[in-house]
Amino acid sequence: MGYSGARGGLQAILAAEELACRASDFAPVPWASTEQIVARFRLAVDRVMGEAGLLDEAAAAAALRQAEGDPLEAAHLLRAYRSTLPRLAMSEAIDPNRITIMRRIVPAFREPDGPQLLGRTTDYTRRLLDKPVDPPAAPADQDAGPPPPRTAQQRSPRRFLDLLREAGLVVEHRTGDDPEPFDITRVPPRPPAPRSATLAAMARAETGALVGLWYRSILGPDGDIHEVTLGEVRHGRLPLDVKHPHTGEPVTIGEFRITEAEAIEDLDGAEEDRSRFDVGYGICFGHNERKAIAMANLDIANRRFGRSGPSNSCS
Repeated sequence: MGYSGARGGLQAILAAEELACRASDFAPVPWASTEQIVARFRLAVDRVMGEAGLLDEAAAAAALRQAEGDPLEAAHLLRAYRSTLPRLAMSEAIDPNRITIMRRIVPAFREPDGPQLLGRTTDYTRRLLDKPVDPPAAPADQDAGPPPPRTAQQRSPRRFLDLLREAGLVVEHRTGDDPEPFDITRVPPRPPAPRSATLAAMARAETGALVGLWYRSILGPDGDIHEVTLGEVRHGRLPLDVKHPHTGEPVTIGEFRITEAEAIEDLDGAEEDRSRFDVGYGICFGHNERKAIAMANLDIANRRFGRSGPSNSCS
């Protein structure tokens, strides 16, 4: 795509910025507060936080408002803001098994250990546009009290992948060593990159582009993946631990929401064990199931096909 520079001068640039600011900030409608954006546009806020790599709902909401609802521009604004923040501490490595689930779906198995928890979703809602004139009325059971407490198994059920591993149906990629994760915020990754760098880059990638890359790997000219099954999708809260500056012991300073997915694929290569499955993994900030599922599928493709995998070949 060619580009020809246009002469406008400083006055034209300032006038364009003023026009955008005036049309957005001084529109003849009630002001969209940060609290309203966080509460009513939860998925958009989560997407911006994930693509920017910064967990700050208020800042993400402000970025969405400044970007006039453009999630890509909002992510760029939040990334620029993140670059000005000090790095106060390094968190401990998280254990996804400590998750308190808010939503958990196991498409690959009808009766897994623990519940099939639909949670907050519109997967089964009719796709008809509602155009209410007045704000909706509060539900009748709003003051019914808290739900009954869940058991430990219901809060953090056993993974479907653990059942497959016990049955000897999963290819074992884990090794005894524990290499330091690649920090893409300090060193730009170059293909062929380690798996930690690829997953970190995909976790911060633009959601639509990542989903398109996933579809390309299945249906496009690459043709890398076939018969991929979604094993498990989880959305929930994980504790965040840091080392105490005086005692050196890990201390939980809060919780954050994540979405994780595990994809399963039959092995059909000439030198592969066809009696087992390969598993891909995806995890990202907030509630963004499309991104986590795309990550899990692309993780399998990159591991099986190396430099010809979609994430490496298109880097």
